[in-house]
Amino acid sequence: MNKFFAVLFHVKKSKVTTNGTAPIFMRVTIDGERIEISTKRLVEPNKWNAAGQKAVGTTEAIRSLNVYLKTLEQKVYEVHRKMMEEQEPLTASTLKAMLLGGHKPANIKSLIPIFKEHNQRIADLVGKEYSKGTFDRYETSLKHTLDFLLWKYNLTDIDIKKIDNEFITSYDFYLRSQRNCNNNSTVKYLKNFKKIILICIANGWLEKDPFAKYKNKVNEVKREFLNSAELEILATKNWLVSVYPK
Repeated sequence: MNKFFAVLFHVKKSKVTTNGTAPIFMRVTIDGERIEISTKRLVEPNKWNAAGQKAVGTTEAIRSLNVYLKTLEQKVYEVHRKMMEEQEPLTASTLKAMLLGGHKPANIKSLIPIFKEHNQRIADLVGKEYSKGTFDRYETSLKHTLDFLLWKYNLTDIDIKKIDNEFITSYDFYLRSQRNCNNNSTVKYLKNFKKIILICIANGWLEKDPFAKYKNKVNEVKREFLNSAELEILATKNWLVSVYPK
């Protein structure tokens, strides 16, 4: 899924210095999240063209400033492109961290490594605390989660702070529409996924439970008893099968 992405330069006239110049800031917006970065450059407010995103003038200082701003803008677009190609969790904050430090901020927690670590712990306890079937169910849930991220967001991972009610309801819809899961299977897969979310909450990585408004529940399955005629058929049927060719 393409994200809204914009880069804008603006002058903070509220911070005019004693010599009449004001700082130029770069504003980066990604899907409504906005961050600002100082360009560490100053300009006289009356020499700034807001529409053209550049300083106005023919002096060498003005030309040098505009070249610098254009180079900085290109660097932002290059970091954005690289993060998209490498399918990094992309937010204004993570882009700023990559731009300034070359790496994601330490407090960013990604979903898939947490999910994989959980499943590895289950695998290590198969035969002790868990059955092989339990491990298989969580591995299937992980696969569905990866497929959903690719289908919905064109990502292979996501910042857990981006998981909200809309994410959960979209995941529910994906399981029903794209995986053809019935209600009970859908709810059970999301129950497995919720365990990963609860791990994140317990560790303080998430403040809010994205499942708080998710209300679907397992439907009761009614199993019909065999009637007397069907029981009679089973009682009288010859279950021996010849293993020799006729």
